[in-house]
Amino acid sequence: MGLATLYRRHALWLARRLRSRFGEEGEDIAHDAWRKLAAAYASGREIRHPRALLMTVAGRLASDRAARRSRREALESMAAASSPLAETGAQEAAVMMEQLIVALPDDLRSVFVMSRFGGLTNAQIGVRLGLSPKTVEWRMTRALAHITAQLRR
Repeated sequence: MGLATLYRRHALWLARRLRSRFGEEGEDIAHDAWRKLAAAYASGREIRHPRALLMTVAGRLASDRAARRSRREALESMAAASSPLAETGAQEAAVMMEQLIVALPDDLRSVFVMSRFGGLTNAQIGVRLGLSPKTVEWRMTRALAHITAQLRR
């Protein structure tokens, strides 16, 4: 079955489900879910249960969006609550952290940045970098140990 046929059969259903669950954001999630499904379809994978796959993908996308929103709101509330004096200390700390991250070896830095700033899981990072999730986990552990050791100096 072609992707166009899958879309005609399930697009309205998915849009309604996600709109009822997530409001206006549901449309964006549906669009992103179809992009992910198209990528899976292009890779030649057989899609036996498109509705289940679409809902799984949409659920993960919604979860990722919520996590990013939560982190952003936490940072914004911290920034709003800080005084000018505290802001100077925060700026210095941010510069120091940036220097520590830049000093990481390339393989550790890429994993660290994707995880901490990109909000990606070990599995997602592994797919992007062509690594196993265990290798990603190992690199992340090494990156954190390296940064911790530098902070203790």
